[in-house]
Amino acid sequence: MNKLLLAAALSSALLCGEASAFSQITHKRIVIDAVNYMKAHPQSTNFAKLQAMANAAGISVDELGERLGQGAYDVDDFEDTFICGAVSGDCVQAPLWGSAESIVKYTSYWHFQNHTQGPDAHGNDFGGYDYDKLTVWGTVDSMAATWLKGDHLDDGAGGQTGWFGAEDSEYNSYGITEAHYRQGSSSNYAMYKDFEKIPFQPIDNLGQYWYHQFWQQPTVQSLGFVFHTTDLLQPHHVWTTSDLNHSSWESWVRDYYDGEQLNDSELVTAALADFSPLDPQSPEIRPLLTQGGDFAYANGGQVLYSEDHAERRTVGRLVIPHAIAMVVLLLNHATNRF
Repeated sequence: MNKLLLAAALSSALLCGEASAFSQITHKRIVIDAVNYMKAHPQSTNFAKLQAMANAAGISVDELGERLGQGAYDVDDFEDTFICGAVSGDCVQAPLWGSAESIVKYTSYWHFQNHTQGPDAHGNDFGGYDYDKLTVWGTVDSMAATWLKGDHLDDGAGGQTGWFGAEDSEYNSYGITEAHYRQGSSSNYAMYKDFEKIPFQPIDNLGQYWYHQFWQQPTVQSLGFVFHTTDLLQPHHVWTTSDLNHSSWESWVRDYYDGEQLNDSELVTAALADFSPLDPQSPEIRPLLTQGGDFAYANGGQVLYSEDHAERRTVGRLVIPHAIAMVVLLLNHATNRF
């Protein structure tokens, strides 16, 4: 298909509401609600240590929650993933058709954990976004793969080029971003030469990378970045598709978060019992993150195909409390550093 026609078609599809992930403000709300839950339940959580963490940073607990939430929000704005044209060699961080819309950047392709498949090419228990391995997909997935067919992940100056050596590297996304998110798995650059076959690293590896950074040198920002992993409670991110009511679902969650009491504290208390505790002496958090993905995969698939308010309410009052509970457990674990 002619790329100009394809861009127009993609723009039309995206105008109909297909984007990616929990909205940024929802990510922030989940973290703030987790902090508020700990404040309201000091005996059953590590709230005293959370208070110590805030004191060490010279801020209030409320401000700590705000800053941690902002970290979770900011991950969608990372400028760390550039895809380069197979012919032009021109490297960009967001699709051309998204220039007039609030379209998530290519960095969002690291924000999936595919529970419809087993181990990936890297050796991860669950892989990330890989168009070639999708079992559910829609127009946005297919048209993006067509638009980006043969395009490669930026691997820095002197690396992969377009035709006749054309190169416009912007950021060594393979040597930095992908390497960070490898987390014990294995990669080679041949995996990243054709977009439609790229096995992006899964989001639990992203969370693990930032948690290691926090564990080695605790900062509010690095811990906040970890909490973007609440995407694992967004069903589209574990069924793995950029389409199928993806954006309309996230908009519904944002719009009805308060009205439908998706953050009900009693539901959070119940959700906490569905997670197995982490080893307090180990920085390994991926087992907990994957439990979150397991839950969303088992309980949220209907929102890929239904826009019914009652069905969305049912799923929302399951996955949002579990997302908040997951953050509470991560905070309980993280505050052992203080």
